Amino acid sequence: MTLQQRLVVRHIGGVVLSALALMSAAVTLAFLAVHVSAGDPVTAILGESSDPALRAQVEREWGLDRPLVEQYLSYLGRLLHGDLGYSYVRGEPVAQILFGEQLTTSAQLAGFVLVATAVLAPILAVLTAGRRHVLARLVGTVELALASAPTFWIGLILIAVFAFGLRIFPVTSGNELQRLILPGLTLTLPISAVLSQVIREGIERALEQPHALTARARGTGEIGIRLTHGLRHAMIPAATLAGWAVSSLITGTVVVEEVFGRAGIGRATVEAVTYKDLPVVLAVALFAAAIYLTVSVLVDIAYLWIDPRLREVTR
Repeated sequence: MTLQQRLVVRHIGGVVLSALALMSAAVTLAFLAVHVSAGDPVTAILGESSDPALRAQVEREWGLDRPLVEQYLSYLGRLLHGDLGYSYVRGEPVAQILFGEQLTTSAQLAGFVLVATAVLAPILAVLTAGRRHVLARLVGTVELALASAPTFWIGLILIAVFAFGLRIFPVTSGNELQRLILPGLTLTLPISAVLSQVIREGIERALEQPHALTARARGTGEIGIRLTHGLRHAMIPAATLAGWAVSSLITGTVVVEEVFGRAGIGRATVEAVTYKDLPVVLAVALFAAAIYLTVSVLVDIAYLWIDPRLREVTR
């Protein structure tokens, strides 16, 4: 392994360790949330139940009769073994609530949004970067409107137009792909609108650089220059927004699954908050933190691939 490779590995290792430290902080905050919530921890976990036998069971499982440090270590041990706790409101393990059919439904929605955004945003940016015609101005106006609009409003407009008006896409009937298109577009459009603006600005800056002028002098076509020179340079600022995109996707999923009646993790979160199901709420918070930190690590690694010059910075 060369010196540069060792430095890159060391850099990636530092990023991973930082993510693990942040995840540990999130776990600690989740643990403390149980103990600083209003009332005693048992009531916070059980909700409205006052069954003495059930209260005694919760005290044993959470070790609430032991010192706080022992409780924390026990909590960590359960998490490391995949035990996210038990929902006494719904009467089933939290892991079964979140990672059963709900996870599949939410994963399908997230996958659709990621693929659609990865296709739509770069295409819009490449075709309109540096353009001053009416179509480019219209695309920019629509992007600004979509980026500013509430997610639920976009969903309702899509339902009114494409489900009730044109009757092209169903909301609840049809196969899984047909039911996925409208909620997927509801999340894709605002995220793509923001990313497209960022990518377009990056392409326009790249097209003014000497390497783009040299490519034109060699006879390279405009689309080829935009794809080979402009788009790659624009990927760095776009990748920086990956954390924002993931957080928008997570929070947007909660809204979209309620609007379209999809039984995913977002809808389970709303129900948990409504019925004060603290174990489920904490598990969702930790799951969201784990996804966000994983994406952050992958983006840091992607920087080194997108721009080889950054590998020299690790020296």
